[in-house]
Amino acid sequence: MPPKARVAVLKTKPESVLEDVGRTMEMAEVRRYLKPGATTILKDNISWHFPFPGANTTPWQLEGTIQKLRADGYGDLVCVQNNTVVTDPKKGERLNRYLPVLDTYGVPVRYNCFADDLKWITYQPKGKMLALPKIYPEGITIPEFFLGKNIVHLPTVKCHIYTTTTGAMKNAFGGLLNTRRHYTHSWIHETLVDLLTIQKEIHSGIFAMSDGTTCGNGPGPRTMIPVEKDILLASGDQVAIDAVSAKMMGFDPMKIKYIALAHEAGLGIGDPRDIEIVGEDISNWNFKFTVGDNAVSRFGDLVWFGPLHFLQKLLFRTPLVYFFVFGSYFYHDHLWYPTIGQRRIEQYKKTSKWMRLFEQYPEASAEQKAA
Repeated sequence: MPPKARVAVLKTKPESVLEDVGRTMEMAEVRRYLKPGATTILKDNISWHFPFPGANTTPWQLEGTIQKLRADGYGDLVCVQNNTVVTDPKKGERLNRYLPVLDTYGVPVRYNCFADDLKWITYQPKGKMLALPKIYPEGITIPEFFLGKNIVHLPTVKCHIYTTTTGAMKNAFGGLLNTRRHYTHSWIHETLVDLLTIQKEIHSGIFAMSDGTTCGNGPGPRTMIPVEKDILLASGDQVAIDAVSAKMMGFDPMKIKYIALAHEAGLGIGDPRDIEIVGEDISNWNFKFTVGDNAVSRFGDLVWFGPLHFLQKLLFRTPLVYFFVFGSYFYHDHLWYPTIGQRRIEQYKKTSKWMRLFEQYPEASAEQKAA
């Protein structure tokens, strides 16, 4: 039998969270998974440029990870950002208060979405592909910068309207896919498995440090209900950490397709029975989260998985896609956020110690905003 995968889970509090991030990474044997001397990419998760609790990498998650990596001798750190249909990375890193943290520790930022920063090259995967060759028949491209480097993913514990949960595996989506990412939604589970296959081929090491201080319940990764849970997770097994997150949220990991496919492909361990959990006893944890729907997911379900499937090519592979892109952006930023999202944040602020900690992190300076 292969050895069990290890996932570290630790309860934390604002007063000790930076040290606790390091402790969680240590319990998950971070040095076992990252190559000494290699450049290490910090791949934070900006699901939304607005600082909505549970949606994005937290500044303490980023800071604690940097502190631990530097203490373990990983001095060459680089943060890599990407855009999405509804996310501006410059706005996201500013509003989520990453820039002062990165500047304090001298960590540069690179952007895979800016042609003058990171170069994209054609890559021929060695492993079996389930979906990407159908989506990119002319060739799969990846950022050349990623080759031969460690990567540390910084996801959060939250639900997702199309994949039930989202975490370490989904965090590679924006980093490794450049154009036409929306084409993948009909094969989103297979795409995540393909991306993990590619990651294992191109990176010198892979690790994940996940924040569950505030978790996201409901139709994520943006329009959620923030729930304070005070937890941190870490693992060198991207499948296992997603499986443990899913189990804690109340889902059966092996019934989530991307986890089951990755487990079956030998890319990691998705069956909780074969995962060693160190730190907290989570055997009776069940957050009883549910995904639900929002306006965007209802439309997407019809087109990507439902009776309007035949319209995909017309809607998403012609200039009509820009109407969908604008619609998603307008719904999230100008309808949901000002009418519902801000109210939820204000309500959460009244009780959450993590919102108080967030407010203690400095905002970006004028020079940082202008950069």
